[in-house]
Amino acid sequence: MKKFKVKHIIWDWNGTLLNDKWLCIESINSLLTSRSLPGIDENRYAEIFDFPVKDYYERAGFDFTREPFEKPAMEFIRLYDERRTECTLQPGAMKALEAIRRIGIGQSLLSASEKGVLDEMTTFHGIHGFFEEVKGLGDHYANGKIDLGLELMTELGYRPEEVVMVGDTSHDSEVAAALGVACILYTGGHHPEKRLSRCGRELIDQLEVVPDKLLVL
Repeated sequence: MKKFKVKHIIWDWNGTLLNDKWLCIESINSLLTSRSLPGIDENRYAEIFDFPVKDYYERAGFDFTREPFEKPAMEFIRLYDERRTECTLQPGAMKALEAIRRIGIGQSLLSASEKGVLDEMTTFHGIHGFFEEVKGLGDHYANGKIDLGLELMTELGYRPEEVVMVGDTSHDSEVAAALGVACILYTGGHHPEKRLSRCGRELIDQLEVVPDKLLVL
């Protein structure tokens, strides 16, 4: 019988379990086009996307001396929400969730998305029941999730060495560092392998291997 030091997994949502990068690019390009600004392709997105998203919007070309950040931010949410159910789970996401549950390791969700949206989308995809806790922000502005993560750790009651975070961006690595937990980064999400390799974390290109990685952390 395999022995796991890890007692709990904290999953990121967007880009890690949910395959939504394509929709994020299409939605931001719609906003840029409506302002007569040049669009971004997948390579440019990979270079500039980050948290807080206000900084990412500025790098994409938005001028917040002309309009408040909240205006394009809410336009983006409206466009994204209209099509969010078109997004599928990432390849292997369901298998990974099921495998981790079978070996008796708890799972939670931590996201910079709004809490109500997380509950709705995880229910839509049939995975809400995998999570002991679903933590999301109280608004749509995606400022980051370190404070939420610290709150989650307090609620879970595990020691940092018993918890692993699985994400897809350098911000997930920063959150894990703030929580004092190990981190696995998935290269099929919003940040490419080139950016993630700078984080000094365990990288994976398939979610199915997460259970095996827990043995070596």
